[in-house]
Amino acid sequence: MHPLDWLIVVAYLSYVIWHGFSLSRSSTDTHSFFLAGRNLPWWAVGLSVMATQMSAITLIGTTGQAYNDGMRFIQFYFGLPLAMIILCVTAVPFFYRAKVFTAYEYLEQRFDSRTRTLTSFFFLVSRGLGVGVIIAAPAVILSIVLGWGEVLTIFVIGLSTTIYTMMGGVQAVTWTDVKQMVIIITGLAVVVLVILDALPAEVSLQGALFVAGAAGKLQTIDFSFDLTERYTFWSGILAAMFLFLSYFGCDQSQVQRYLTARSVDESRISLLMSAFLKIPLQFLILFLGILVFVFYQFVTPPMVFNTVAEERAASSAPAQYQQLQQEFDAVHEQRKLAALRFLDSRATASDVSARSDYQAANTNYRNLRNQASEFIRETNEDSAFNDVNYVFPVFVLQNMPLGVVGLIVAAILAAAMSSVAAELNALATASTMDFYAEHINPEGSQKELLRFARLATFLWGIFACVVATFATNLGSLIEVVNTFGSFFYGSLLGVFVLAFAVPSAKSAGAFFGLLFGISSVWIASYFTDIAFLWFNVVGCLVTVFAGWLISMLVGPEG
Repeated sequence: MHPLDWLIVVAYLSYVIWHGFSLSRSSTDTHSFFLAGRNLPWWAVGLSVMATQMSAITLIGTTGQAYNDGMRFIQFYFGLPLAMIILCVTAVPFFYRAKVFTAYEYLEQRFDSRTRTLTSFFFLVSRGLGVGVIIAAPAVILSIVLGWGEVLTIFVIGLSTTIYTMMGGVQAVTWTDVKQMVIIITGLAVVVLVILDALPAEVSLQGALFVAGAAGKLQTIDFSFDLTERYTFWSGILAAMFLFLSYFGCDQSQVQRYLTARSVDESRISLLMSAFLKIPLQFLILFLGILVFVFYQFVTPPMVFNTVAEERAASSAPAQYQQLQQEFDAVHEQRKLAALRFLDSRATASDVSARSDYQAANTNYRNLRNQASEFIRETNEDSAFNDVNYVFPVFVLQNMPLGVVGLIVAAILAAAMSSVAAELNALATASTMDFYAEHINPEGSQKELLRFARLATFLWGIFACVVATFATNLGSLIEVVNTFGSFFYGSLLGVFVLAFAVPSAKSAGAFFGLLFGISSVWIASYFTDIAFLWFNVVGCLVTVFAGWLISMLVGPEG
């Protein structure tokens, strides 16, 4: 990067870290460290809820997802507003008025200690895996920018954020989130403007959308009811709603956000704010991926975006690589000319023919790129090779002007640090309050609890870094993190449904119902081809039914 870009990155991160440390001085006990004294304004809490979701995964994984698959991923968020409304009526008042530190603490009040411990344990496992993916996302871009190995980059990002989180509390995390959202939105808007300005003079925004539409990238809604298809209208409205109900209603990283608000009403407003701003913001990020796709119709893209893997393949089989590169350049040039002819032919009788020619050229290009990816996979002996997470980082580094690269890198780093900090703080909260204070040191002083919270933050940071080393090649990172969660979220939601909506549910029903629910999801993942979003429905329904049935069988003493 240019020194100016480095200056922007260093200046922003220095300010964020300094500001976080300055706020950490007010975190002197568990109430201030974990809940910020329940004194944060609704708009800061709402932005924090959004920022905790909008990690570097969103900027890197979602843009790459749109580049490859178009706008279909937006269907994933269709169930979000409905889920938030349900939670505002149910979970928010229950948790807030119970005066709890964690969502699982409420389950002890409703059922017993073992149910609290089991649900908290599954949260720790699922979120510990998820935060590893969140660290892996920015490591992809920084390893390219700095020329470091991905493992080294992972530990630099993860450990530096862990140390900052150990010193700060949830108040520092929240106010950092507010600044992060400003930087992210500014960075996205700048990139969109730069892409539009860089398109050929004869290609307007309307023309860009025509090209994207002809390539099938603007297909947004799929009404087919296919349980094996990941993104459809029904998986978004139904299956994803279960995921969001669980994520925002049962996941400590989100529950802890709205427990810091000043009142129940402000907690509700913060959730609704996130619900109705998330879809437009996600649309903007996906649209950015579409614009990157259109940009590369007229500018030669890399044959594959993972430059490290490409260099290994080029040195391992140079003759085959050169042949593929020549063929790739040729099919790209054919696609470029076909795209220009298609734009010139609009509103004429030759439009249908030109459109078909462009679609055929785009299919040839896609097939050759798949062939190149297979070549990279074979020469690298890496069956998990995936290119989608490298699309946006490489695009930024190769095409953004002076200063903009630094702004985008700062936005990605800030998103990663803020999200990782929030997740580590939630993991430390559950570890401290649900295990250490509950089972190991029930009479511990505030000083002892705070000391353990910082130790737990450090240990979870190390664990997340180890997970991150395996995450970068698992596929689209935005899908990976939601897949990890879907193995647990639905079953956890089922326990809270039993707590809130089934008065006859007993502790034995909740405890063993959760075990049945988790088992059912793993069975479904192994023996069926249903998409991961439906795991949340399976886990929730099995947990509720098994919990209700067991409660009936054990009787009033259960």
